[in-house]
Amino acid sequence: QVSLVESGGGLVQAGDSLRVSCAASGRTSGWYAMGWFRQAPGNEREFVAAISWTGSSTLYADSVTGRFTISRDNAKNTVYLQMNSLRPEDTAVYYCAAGLLSTLVSATRRYDYWGQGTQVTVSS
Repeated sequence: QVSLVESGGGLVQAGDSLRVSCAASGRTSGWYAMGWFRQAPGNEREFVAAISWTGSSTLYADSVTGRFTISRDNAKNTVYLQMNSLRPEDTAVYYCAAGLLSTLVSATRRYDYWGQGTQVTVSS
C-alpha cells in the first residue's frame, strides 16, 4: 500500500508560477512511475504529466508541454510539478498518482494509488 499526499496548491494570477509536491509513504520500494492529473469542476480527470521511476523518462499532455515540468527525488519519496506561465484554464484540483508501469501512460486506470488532491486556482 502506498499513501500519497499533495501540497503546495493555492491562488495565483495568470502568468505566475507554482510548484506542487506529492509525498509518498508506505511501500515505496517498488519501481513506481508517478503521474500528475487534474480535474476541473464538471470535467473528467485528465492527465498532466508522468515520470518514470529513475526520472529518465517523462511524458506531458500537449496543453502543458513547455510550461510544466515534472521531477522526483526518490531519496525524499517526493514528486514535484513545477508550473510556469499559469493560465486560468489550469485551474483544477491536482492529483498525484503512482503505478507500476514499464511504459509511461496517460490513462487513469493504469495508476494504482491516488492522493486526495490540492487545489490550484489561477485568476485572470
